[in-house]
Amino acid sequence: MSHLSLRTIRDEHAALAAMLRSLSLMLGRGPGNEPDRFFDVLRAMLFYIDEFPERLHHPKESDLLFPKVLRVAPQVMPTVERLEKDHMRGEGAVRELQHHLLAWELLGEPRRAAFETAAKDYVAFYLEHMQLEESVILPAAEKLLGDADWSELDAAFAGNRDPLTGNYPCEPLYDRLFTRIVMAAPEPIGLGPSV
Repeated sequence: MSHLSLRTIRDEHAALAAMLRSLSLMLGRGPGNEPDRFFDVLRAMLFYIDEFPERLHHPKESDLLFPKVLRVAPQVMPTVERLEKDHMRGEGAVRELQHHLLAWELLGEPRRAAFETAAKDYVAFYLEHMQLEESVILPAAEKLLGDADWSELDAAFAGNRDPLTGNYPCEPLYDRLFTRIVMAAPEPIGLGPSV
């Protein structure tokens, strides 16, 4: 049986992975002849990462999913500890990345390398984080959690409305952000020119 919360987590991971890969594609292309559009798209992508996964997705994993899994699978404690450290590091890391991007945009080429290095490190960090959750935590949850656990998790994750998963109508609050990213970003996130 597939639970709503697991589908939601996997869908959100897939959307975030696509966003991170698109960010990497944008970096590979560089600002070219459209620096305003380039920096606008990257700012919107980083804002999305800060706004949705960091503030809505991670807290539900930390506050609900991880404790339930630890109760029935204490052997995954080292993995949960690492994931929690990642969650603690994530918000600061995306804010630092936003700062590096602003420095590049405002101060020019001397700041480009710092952003590119930080972005590559962040993308690798985040993709590895999600892979660890999907290879250790989610299988343990699927195998060991009971109906009451799933009811609580499904109810909590049902409120997530990440427009980039394609499963939900875009909430008005995020409509402008979603439209900006989709219209300007390259595939797989958007409809903008290919890289």
